[in-house]
Amino acid sequence: MTRILVLFVTLVFAAPSVWAGEVDGLIVKKSPYSAQKTLTRLEKILRSKGITIVKRWSHSRGGKKAGIPLRPTELLIFGNPKMGTHFFTSKQTAGIDLPMKALAWKDEAGQVWIAYNDPSYIAKRHGIDDRDDIVKKMTGALDNMTNAAIAK
Repeated sequence: MTRILVLFVTLVFAAPSVWAGEVDGLIVKKSPYSAQKTLTRLEKILRSKGITIVKRWSHSRGGKKAGIPLRPTELLIFGNPKMGTHFFTSKQTAGIDLPMKALAWKDEAGQVWIAYNDPSYIAKRHGIDDRDDIVKKMTGALDNMTNAAIAK
């Protein structure tokens, strides 16, 4: 009985990170900041690296205008043609997934998350098998920048 209780408690406390990461092709990380502050921090980092900010969008604000309440949920669209264009020269259909997007949201338990598409997933989705070096660079850069955005 004690083992079952310990297993149950472990699963309950682990569940939010498992549930949040279940979307195929997404890299999801916990943030100690609000959704807005998380994206503001990421935006500042991206700008400092010369990465173009295309658009910042508040899904919550859109929901409010439509009369539909939504917990804080914001999207940042950004791109680096020096990286992304290499995807297009392999398969132009990758343009449907690029520029990159980062989504920050507050879940029902009050935890804030940030997520973005895994570059290797985008490559696989479009059959890009000749840009491994670009996928690796993009993956590392996104990991470093999002980690910096959520660092205390």
